[in-house]
Amino acid sequence: MIDYIIVGSGLAGVVMAERIATQLNKKVLIIEKRNHIGGNCFDFKDENNILIHKYGPHLFHTNNKEVIEYLSNFTAWDIYNHEVLAYIDGKKVSIPFNFNTLYEVFPTSKAKALEEKLLQAYDYNSKVPILELKKSIDKDLQFLADFIYDKIFVNYTAKQWGMKPEDMDGAVTARVPVFIGRDNRYFNDSYQMLPKHGYTNMINKMLDHPNIKIMLNTDFKEICELKEKDFYLFGSKFDGKVIYTGQIDELFEYKFGELPYRSVDMKFETVEKDFYQEKATVNYPNDYDFTRITEFKHIHPTNSPKTTILKEYPQEYIIGQNTPYYPIFTNENQEKYNKYLEYLQEFDNLILLGRLAEYKYYDMDDMVERALEVFEKEVK
Repeated sequence: MIDYIIVGSGLAGVVMAERIATQLNKKVLIIEKRNHIGGNCFDFKDENNILIHKYGPHLFHTNNKEVIEYLSNFTAWDIYNHEVLAYIDGKKVSIPFNFNTLYEVFPTSKAKALEEKLLQAYDYNSKVPILELKKSIDKDLQFLADFIYDKIFVNYTAKQWGMKPEDMDGAVTARVPVFIGRDNRYFNDSYQMLPKHGYTNMINKMLDHPNIKIMLNTDFKEICELKEKDFYLFGSKFDGKVIYTGQIDELFEYKFGELPYRSVDMKFETVEKDFYQEKATVNYPNDYDFTRITEFKHIHPTNSPKTTILKEYPQEYIIGQNTPYYPIFTNENQEKYNKYLEYLQEFDNLILLGRLAEYKYYDMDDMVERALEVFEKEVK
């Protein structure tokens, strides 16, 4: 009765289920341990009638037109350009750090001199990773790099990841660049938008097919068993394919040790006023224990006399106690993951997909692109 088992109903599993059901006309069982679909993209209207993102702000941005065209089969879109402020030395300034920020934090003459030097060294409208800027031999640019690093980058990174930027993979540190220009948008992609009625609504439409069955509140190991190299479903050997989007170390009983993740304690608050802050997100690199505050009324405008904010407190991931959000990229962790990857080769009917299974950071558009690619190459 079941041709494919998909573990997890985040974007990775949902895209794969939709493709298998509609393109191959095969039957799919989705097993989801949470009480809802959508993974970390799950959103819902709270008691203030505000659409909130339960697992932190998810802001869709991409340069990939194929991803947009695919998702547009299931949703209309609202244009949304995300802007972020950072609380630095008692004032809120634009980030990523750009030419506007220069004039917000330095005297005009100093800002103008730094702007000219940045334009001499880098292309206009380009992005420069902070660790690259720190390598500059120009004393003024060294001063600027140190300022940005100390005021915006290092303490935020320490809070978010529990480690120094130098100890992290460059793919992570490059995500916080210096922008050589005046664009205050947090992202510079060609397409920046949100599903008109939310991610959950979009995902419900993707899963609305008679070939797709979903089991919520169900741990994979409650109904499946891995014996040697075979999977068993409800006690019977399963000959179809398993697409696994959960934690690879958990699947293999931590055979090669635990893979570390960072978690976040999400604290929502209702504030008795129209708006709490100037922009959707304000980062707090140096002050307080939380990393940022997001106000969802800026993201999804709503007529409500109240507003809902979210404070994010990063924390260590502890098995069974909280949620793994971000793989921690170090050489040691990658080597451990590679052992799991090597062990995977012994399984003919198992496909790993997603941030947890592949121990890799994916933005939403990257995840959709990856799922479509894996469907074409490994499933279809």
